[in-house]
Amino acid sequence: MKAKENSTVDITYEGRLEDGKLFDTNNETTAKRENSYNEARPYEPLHVQLGAGMVIKGFENNIIGMEEGEEKTFKVTPEEGYGQRDENLLKEFPKDPEKDKDIKEGMMLVVNIQEQEFPAVVTKVSDTITLDFNHPLAGKILTFKVKLVKVEN
Repeated sequence: MKAKENSTVDITYEGRLEDGKLFDTNNETTAKRENSYNEARPYEPLHVQLGAGMVIKGFENNIIGMEEGEEKTFKVTPEEGYGQRDENLLKEFPKDPEKDKDIKEGMMLVVNIQEQEFPAVVTKVSDTITLDFNHPLAGKILTFKVKLVKVEN
């Protein structure tokens, strides 16, 4: 059976950056081989309704038309993925020497702004703290290796 818009599908996948580095997978064997295994994570197929906006557009577009049991490798551009990086999403905040003493570059923080939570990466720590509110995969070309395990129309 072919996947089409409004199909519900189960997919196993590996997501890699252009340099081949694994950024996500639901394949336990791959996770262990790549030293990214997380015991707390359930390694089971991704269950998605196509057309419902549950995954990035480029991923969904490549799943539509696949047959149950088919495997495929494809690239997703930033425009169909997480968008281009926006330098306006780099924000500088005053550093509180007591409260912020453990903050280091590279840390992921969740910032509460007007009662909404936003993830951000710490990019610089000095007298101020610079946070990057871009999605970590923004501006990147992504390669996915997928297997369509099940299709329900």
